Amino acid sequence: MLQNQPVPPMPKTHGLTRLVAKLDRVIAIATTSSSTFTRWRLILFIIGTICTVALYKTGWYLAGNGALIAFVALFLTVAAYHNRLESRLHRLRLWKHIKLVHLARLRLDWTHIPARSSSAPEHHPYAKDLDLVGPRSLLHLLDTTVSSHGQARLVSWLLEQPPKPDQWLVRRRLIQELIPRSLFRDRLGLEAQLIGEQEINGRRLEAVLNHAVGFPHLTTILGIQVLLAATTIGLGFCALLNWLPNYWMWSFAPYALLYFWTDQGEELLEHAVGVHFELEKLGAVLGFIERHARPRHTALADLWEPLRTPGVNPPQLVRRAARTLHAISVKAHPLIHLAVNAICPWDLWFTSRLQRIQTQVTTHLPTWLDRLAEVEAASALATFAALHPSYRWPDPIPADPQRNGAQARLSAKLLAHPLIPETHRISNDLTLDTLGSVLLVTGSNMSGKSTFLRTLGINLCLAQAGAPVCAGLFEWTWVRVATCIRIDDSLEAGLSFFYAEVKRLKSLLDQTVDRSSPPVVFLIDEIFKGTNNRERLIGSRAFITTLGQGNGFGLVTTHDLELTDLDKTVPGLRNAHFQETVAAGALQFDYKLRPGPCPTTNALRIMELEGLPVPKGETGGKVIDP
Repeated sequence: MLQNQPVPPMPKTHGLTRLVAKLDRVIAIATTSSSTFTRWRLILFIIGTICTVALYKTGWYLAGNGALIAFVALFLTVAAYHNRLESRLHRLRLWKHIKLVHLARLRLDWTHIPARSSSAPEHHPYAKDLDLVGPRSLLHLLDTTVSSHGQARLVSWLLEQPPKPDQWLVRRRLIQELIPRSLFRDRLGLEAQLIGEQEINGRRLEAVLNHAVGFPHLTTILGIQVLLAATTIGLGFCALLNWLPNYWMWSFAPYALLYFWTDQGEELLEHAVGVHFELEKLGAVLGFIERHARPRHTALADLWEPLRTPGVNPPQLVRRAARTLHAISVKAHPLIHLAVNAICPWDLWFTSRLQRIQTQVTTHLPTWLDRLAEVEAASALATFAALHPSYRWPDPIPADPQRNGAQARLSAKLLAHPLIPETHRISNDLTLDTLGSVLLVTGSNMSGKSTFLRTLGINLCLAQAGAPVCAGLFEWTWVRVATCIRIDDSLEAGLSFFYAEVKRLKSLLDQTVDRSSPPVVFLIDEIFKGTNNRERLIGSRAFITTLGQGNGFGLVTTHDLELTDLDKTVPGLRNAHFQETVAAGALQFDYKLRPGPCPTTNALRIMELEGLPVPKGETGGKVIDP
C-alpha cells in the first residue's frame, strides 16, 4: 500500500547517520596513525641494522650488543602498539558495519541487510503468505543472530503461535530489558565477528564433539605408559649415577612399542584443531554474555543462572580445550614431539584430557545453545524495537472468567505494514469483536486488499512473538493464525492451482472446528479464484457461512460483489472495501479501508489504459447494486 504524502525522516536515522560519520572520522585518523607506525617500524629496522653492523665492523662489540638489544626492544614496543592499533581499527570497522546494517534495516535497504538462508516448514499455514521467511521477509529484517540455533529460535517465535502466556511474558520481559542495552546487543554480534565470519553452527559442533577420540582401554594403556615412563626415568637416573647397569632399556623398549602402536598421527591434531575452532567462537560469545548477566534480579541473569554452575562454566571449559589443543599442537614439531613423548606419554595424556573435555561439553552443550538462542532471539527483537521507537507494544486481552476463557477480539488503530518504507505505508483501523466475525473486503485490482491481509497477519505474528507492532493501538486475544493468500500449483505432486487452494481452505476450515484450542484468525485472499464464476459463488457462500459458525474470525477478500449480500444471512459478517479514483486518465489509489461494499470496479479500465480492446461505454466502473 502506498502513501502519497512523504513524512519527515525518523530521528533514529539521523542519529545513526551522525554516528557512522563520527566512526568514519575516527577510522580515518586511526588509519593515518597506522601508516605512521608502519613507516617508523621500517625506519627503526633500517637504522638499527645500520648502527649495529657499523659498531660490529669497527670492533665495538659491547656497544654493538647494546645497540642491538635497544633497537630490538624499541622495535618490539612500536610493533606491539601498532598491533593494538590495528586490532582496534578492525573493531571500529566492524562496529561501523553493524551501524550501517542498522541504517539499512531502518530504510529497508534489502541489498545491504545481511541475509542468511532460511526456510519455513513445508505446508506451514501462513509463513509464506505473510512473508515471514525468505528474501526481503520479516526474518530477513529482524535477524541479528550469530548461531544457527539463535536463528531457529527466532523463526520458531514467528511460526509457532500462539505461545503459552507465561512463556510470552518471560520472553517480553527479556526483550524490553535489552532495548536500552544497545551496546550489549551490538557487541554480541561484534564478539562473534571478531573470531570469524562463519556462524556458530550447533549441528556441526555436535558432530565434531561426537567424533570418537582415542581408542578402547585408553585409561588402562595410559596407566601402563605412566608406570613404564616413571620406571625408565628412575632406572636411567640410577644408571647415570652408576648405581645400576643400563636396565632402563628394558622398560623403555615396551614403552616405545606401545607409543608407536597407539600413535594417532596427524588425525589427533586435526581433530583437536577442529574442536578448538568450533568452540572458540561459542566460548567468546557465551563468556561475553556471562560477564553482562551478573546483575541479579534481571531477566538476563535469571536466564543465565543454569550456566553458572562450577565445572560446567562455558568459558572455563573452552579455555581448558584451548590449553589441551596447544599441548597437542606439539605434534607439528616432529623433533620436539618425539623428545617429550620419549620422556612421558604426552600424547596419551592429552588425548585422555581432550576426551574428558569433549564428554563434558557434549553433556552441557544443549543447555548452552538453548540459552544462547533465547538471548539472540530476544536481542533481535529488542534491536527491532529500538530502531522503531514509535511502534506500539501490544496488549493481550486477559481471559474473561465469566466466559471460561472463550472469547475472541482483535482491535487495531493506525495499523500499517512494517516491511513497507515509512514514506510509503498507509495505516488503517480494524476491529473484530466476537467469534464468527467475518470482514468481507471487496475492491478493485491493486487497491490494497492482499496487502491489508498481510499487514494484519504480520503484526499479529509480531505481537505473539513478543515484539512491538507497526500500529498506534493493538489489542488481541491469543489466536492461531491461518491464511490462504499465495497458492501454487505443483507439477511434482500433480496438484492444479484450484485443487491446491481447496486443500488449503479445507485445512483452514478444519482448524476452526477445533474448539479446544484458541480461536483462529483466518486471512483469505480472493476465495476460490481458481474456478468459474457460478461455482465460485456457490462455494464461497457455503464456505463463508460455515466460517461464521466456527471457532474463528477474520477477513475474506473477493472480487465477487454478489457475495456482499451475505451480511443478510451471516450474523457476524460485515462489508468493507478499498476503492480507486481516475484522474488525468490514470488510476489512483489511497489504500484506505472504508465500510460497505465497493462501489466501483477497474478491470476494464486497466485493460483500456494498457491498450487492450474494450467495448465502448463499458469502462465506467459503476457497479449495479446486487
